[in-house]
Amino acid sequence: MIYPIVAYGDPILRKPTQFIEKDQLDLKKLSEDMFETMHGANGVGLAAPQIGMNIRVFVVDATPFSEKDDDDDDEPDLSLVDFKKTFINPEILEEDGKEWAFEEGCLSIPGIRGDVYRPERVKIRYRDTDWNEYTEEYTGMAARIIQHEYDHLLGKLFVDYLPTLKKQLIKGKLADITKGNVDSDYRMRFPGRR
Repeated sequence: MIYPIVAYGDPILRKPTQFIEKDQLDLKKLSEDMFETMHGANGVGLAAPQIGMNIRVFVVDATPFSEKDDDDDDEPDLSLVDFKKTFINPEILEEDGKEWAFEEGCLSIPGIRGDVYRPERVKIRYRDTDWNEYTEEYTGMAARIIQHEYDHLLGKLFVDYLPTLKKQLIKGKLADITKGNVDSDYRMRFPGRR
């Protein structure tokens, strides 16, 4: 099932999410639906608030970052080849290393991108869809994707990290997204509309 993506301005994107219990939901079905929704929107990550659910779940599939672009001189990031996971009840335990910039975007904020600085390493504890618990460390792009999606679970968005001037420049575009005045290649749910 493909969910509509919740657009910027919806209050659910600003609410801290709730931990879930083992048998509270069909986690395998939710995970499948979230991957289907994310792939349908050409994303590499999707958090539950982005489909209107106030729970601590996100999915990632960084395969697009592992493929070499014909127009790009950079080598593909082979560490991202099999980086497809569901994170349930995740908790970031550590973030460290040199902060580096990368131009981020978000499915809930189509058409807007901006450089965000994040630490290069993250240590995270989470459960999978079989309720197995893991504690793992990630670096580089994998760490960034996790940090971006984890922020959604805290009610934070990448635009919160942008410099004040950039925020002023995109203010009108953000207002347009809230009103539904935006083009996207996927179905969206806008605040005030059902």
